[in-house]
Amino acid sequence: MEPPSTHPPDPDGPSIEIVVADPAWHRLIPNVGKIVRRAAHAACMEGTIVLSSDRVVRDLNGRHRGKNKPTNVLTYEHPSPEIILAYGVVRAEAAAQGRRPAHHLAHLVVHGALHLSGEDHEHPGDARRMEMAESRILHSIGVPNPWKRS
Repeated sequence: MEPPSTHPPDPDGPSIEIVVADPAWHRLIPNVGKIVRRAAHAACMEGTIVLSSDRVVRDLNGRHRGKNKPTNVLTYEHPSPEIILAYGVVRAEAAAQGRRPAHHLAHLVVHGALHLSGEDHEHPGDARRMEMAESRILHSIGVPNPWKRS
């Protein structure tokens, strides 16, 4: 198994560490670190972003949320801000939605960053505000609005 690749923090922006724990991310999305960093910077996120596997995310989701299945993105505030993404789930969702994997990944990084900043989508009004914030941030980096219905 290959060791995870890491991308050091960018001296020109917020402190973001990117860990590519599953090398399949590199095959799915060329320049994956650049895409993740750009989305995180646009969302003013500081912390660590881990591009992981479904297995790891399933284990974390079961341990911390009582759900024994992978999910697309998990966020943790403590001990330091962290976003963890599941390769297979993200890839399958992008295909099912007819979206580029890079665009879907950028959306999920922004989504996770907004959760870390206190946003939520439990209630319809909160969900709408979060969707609007996501679309504004994504637009700023040239990613199409994921909420726009064709």
